[in-house]
Amino acid sequence: MERRAFKQAQFAVRDGHAALDIVQDAMLKLAERYGDRPTEEYPLLFQRILQNTIRDHYRRQKVRSFWTTLMSSLIPQRDGDDFDPLESLQDEDNASQPARPDEALAQSQMIAAIEEALSKLPARQREAFLLRYWEGMDTTETAAVMACSEGSVKTHCSRATHALAATLIKQGIDLT
Repeated sequence: MERRAFKQAQFAVRDGHAALDIVQDAMLKLAERYGDRPTEEYPLLFQRILQNTIRDHYRRQKVRSFWTTLMSSLIPQRDGDDFDPLESLQDEDNASQPARPDEALAQSQMIAAIEEALSKLPARQREAFLLRYWEGMDTTETAAVMACSEGSVKTHCSRATHALAATLIKQGIDLT
């Protein structure tokens, strides 16, 4: 049965190594899923599993081929160069590149100013602001966590954002 299965798989995929892998996968699937069945059922079950495994092989090859073709269009056609297409892709803001020292300093100063301004807010406003905008919760979730109404959450958030904006504007930081 194994030799016939190998020949069938080899004929289907025209690659001896892939055929061996396919037959092995089919045998493992048969043993794992149908080991409790009577031995008379094995030949038919194995043939069905082998056919499905060959189909799966072709599907995977099709997907690999698609992505290989897609990615190869990004590779410049220079001989002898090692080229990684992911290195050539950059986001619009170039955020994947490390910040320049002056930008990193300005960013850390702004974060420190925001943290200081947050620490000066009343506790409920700070809590509402952090849950809504830092943790990304919606109004309903924030209200449940804070044990208050959604209207209260909206009021606390509005007051917090206005107070933060006023504090940061006084410090010369414009967030727009």
